[in-house]
Amino acid sequence: MRTAIVGAGPTGLYLGMALARRGHAVTLVDRDPGPDGDRWDRKGVMQFHHPHGFRQQVIEALLAEIPDVWQQLIAAGAEPMTLPNQAQPAGFHCRRMVFERILRSAATAEPRVELNIGHADRVLAKSGRAVGLSIDGHWLDADLVLDASGRGGRIGDPFRAATVGGDCGLAYVSRQYQLLPGASPGPINSIIGFAAPRVGYEGFVFIHDNGVISALLARATTDHELAGLRVTSAFDAAMRAIPGLDVWAEPGRARPITGVLPGARLHNSFRGQLSETGRVGLPGLFFVGDAVCTTNPTFGRGIATSLMQAQQLLRLLDEHGADFPSCSVAFDGWCTEYIKPWFADHVEIDAHRARRWAGQDIDPSGRLPSDLIMAAAKVDPEIGPYVGPYASMSALPSSLDAVQSHAKDVYASGWRPPVPPGPTRDQLAEIVNEKVRAGPTPNAIAS
Repeated sequence: MRTAIVGAGPTGLYLGMALARRGHAVTLVDRDPGPDGDRWDRKGVMQFHHPHGFRQQVIEALLAEIPDVWQQLIAAGAEPMTLPNQAQPAGFHCRRMVFERILRSAATAEPRVELNIGHADRVLAKSGRAVGLSIDGHWLDADLVLDASGRGGRIGDPFRAATVGGDCGLAYVSRQYQLLPGASPGPINSIIGFAAPRVGYEGFVFIHDNGVISALLARATTDHELAGLRVTSAFDAAMRAIPGLDVWAEPGRARPITGVLPGARLHNSFRGQLSETGRVGLPGLFFVGDAVCTTNPTFGRGIATSLMQAQQLLRLLDEHGADFPSCSVAFDGWCTEYIKPWFADHVEIDAHRARRWAGQDIDPSGRLPSDLIMAAAKVDPEIGPYVGPYASMSALPSSLDAVQSHAKDVYASGWRPPVPPGPTRDQLAEIVNEKVRAGPTPNAIAS
């Protein structure tokens, strides 16, 4: 079968290799020409150089279809993340650039996979079904078309219902550092590395591959004072002021290898396979990955949910064969049942966070979001057994409904999650404003 895939990001590359190994002749279409030596700007993918979390679902997907690529990632420096008393990795530490570079190299070396550098203008249709793509005005024939172009892709707009969701209310900046030879890591308090959540802002350190780490500072999109964190001197001052983050960025421990990288357009979104009338818009055209769902990136669920979709789509294509209409309906139903709940979970978490950051107290009389239920497990041991499966994404968010009442009792008692040491939001704003008023400084990278 001739298959055209729009988008050569992680989802498109994964599907391209998996389908080629099933005998498909695959053409991947992407505007990005790929790495230029050690440099890869990846224009149009804002999050490319920002930190990513790679969960166990990503490992499971790789091992299921392309286990050799998992071994290539390990050889390139990706480090499995392990939890106490667990034999299987809970994920792995890696930069997105390293992850995607390995996938792209493997895909282009795969027999029956061709990478076409160009812009997919539209889906070609004939007799009520997809028959290929128009790429920069040239026709590409295909029996099956997969749209893995991401949330911003518009090629499938005429064939399906509108997106639901919106801005998640967060913006962030990050910076990459290289640990110096012989330097020990900083403090670790989470599976990603280090987390410093506060009311009004959040700080994280993500461990990557080959001694590279990323520091990330998140704020409310409406907090214009903390937008000054994109200024190098303000970012550095904030890093020095936040306990835990300061240790990771000490000059004797690490040196910055990028400037301060701004992040924006963070959305929670979901969009199904079907049209506004609930029908298959164009048989033979499927949407997958970020084209279906995006979530607040601070939980690191994006690539996991994308490859979960890819695996399910492969199963359904194996099962339904060329009966694309029934396959689309089945895939839409699966995404609605198993992917959309993660979107809804983030919408709920983000709405509650916005209210707390605006000064409102937690209301135990209403429904509590998942993050507050997890926090309450520190007080009520009955909640604990439900937290692990949810946090690892092996159980849907609805699994926490069983302990909603327990969590409400915790908050009704007056308990609130402890606030880690460090500046308040207003104190951090003073630090940022002082540096911004002092004038711009070069967004330098230490040599």
